[in-house]
Amino acid sequence: MRRPCQPSRTQALGLPDLADHKRASEICLETETKTVRILVVDDHDIIRRGLRELLTMRQGWEVCGEAKTGREAVALAEQLQPEIVVMDVSMPELNGLEAARRIHEQFPRMGILILTLHFSDQLVRDIVAAGARAYILKSDTARDLVSAVEAVANRQTFFTPRAAEVLLDSFSRKGSELDAKVLARSRLTPREREIVHLLAEGKTSKEVGLALGISMKTAETHRANIMRKLEVHSVSEVVRYAVKNHIVEI
Repeated sequence: MRRPCQPSRTQALGLPDLADHKRASEICLETETKTVRILVVDDHDIIRRGLRELLTMRQGWEVCGEAKTGREAVALAEQLQPEIVVMDVSMPELNGLEAARRIHEQFPRMGILILTLHFSDQLVRDIVAAGARAYILKSDTARDLVSAVEAVANRQTFFTPRAAEVLLDSFSRKGSELDAKVLARSRLTPREREIVHLLAEGKTSKEVGLALGISMKTAETHRANIMRKLEVHSVSEVVRYAVKNHIVEI
C-alpha cells in the first residue's frame, strides 16, 4: 500500500507550500548583496523550523541563531549581533514585548519584527513602544514574512493597513488623552514587568527569586511594590493586569 504523503512543516503550520512562497518572494525588491543575519525566537520548535525554512529560501539571508524564551533572545542578540530579530510576542520567562524593549535599548539599530496570534489595537501600540519596526500575524506569515523582513533590512517599517491606522490614530491624540493602559504599564520598571510575567505564569516568590537570581525576600519586596503601584491587593489581580496589558497572553 502506498504511504500517504506527509505534510511539510510549513503546511503543518497552516501555511502555503514553499514552492508557492518561493515564487512570491522572487517578485520582492532585492536588498543589497550582503548577508542579512536573523535571530528567530519562538517557544515552539515547529514554528522556529518553519520560520527558518521560509527565511533561508532567500539568497543572502541567514538564520544565525534560535531562542525559545525572551531571556534567551536578549542574551543571543548581544552575543550574535544579528541585523534582525524575528520574535513571537508570547513566550515563557520573558515575553516578546519586554525582550524587544531590552534589545532595542541596547541595540537601537537592530531591527525587530514581532509575530503574534492575535490582533489588538493596544498590542500594536505596545509593539511600537517596545522598539519593533514590523508586526505581522502568524496566520499571515507565508504572505508577509519576506516582505516584512525585507522592509526591516532596509531600515523601513512594515505594518498591515489596520495596524497603520491604529498608529496614526495614536499619534494624533493629545498627551492628556493617552490610553490609560499605557500610563498604567509605564508605572512599572523593567524588572517589575519581568516579575509580573513570572507571577502570571504561576511562580511563587521563591521560584521568582531562583529564576532571576535574587533572594526570596527581594522577590517579595518587588511583589509588594508592584501591588502598591497597580493599586491591587492579590496576585490574581496582578495576573488580570498582566493579561489585560499584554504582558502575558492566554
